[in-house]
Amino acid sequence: MTPELGIQLVLMIAVFYFLLIRPQQQRVKKEKAFEGGLKVGDRIITKAGIHGKIAEMNDDTIVVETMAGKIKMEKSAISMELSAKLASK
Repeated sequence: MTPELGIQLVLMIAVFYFLLIRPQQQRVKKEKAFEGGLKVGDRIITKAGIHGKIAEMNDDTIVVETMAGKIKMEKSAISMELSAKLASK
């Protein structure tokens, strides 16, 4: 292996890390913090587009109160971006 090839390989790995892997890790960390900060009474939007208010919470599931009734779903089904837009209205 020539020194130039080794340098190119290291640079390519660094670019992949900073452009792909690190941003994904930060996004996952933000989503976990968002899920941990949810509380009963918060207005949310799910990733499927369902609007509602949190009626009950467990460790990994929530019950969302909508106009049609109550729906039990996973916390991970809540959209962080859409819920933030809803809260800013």
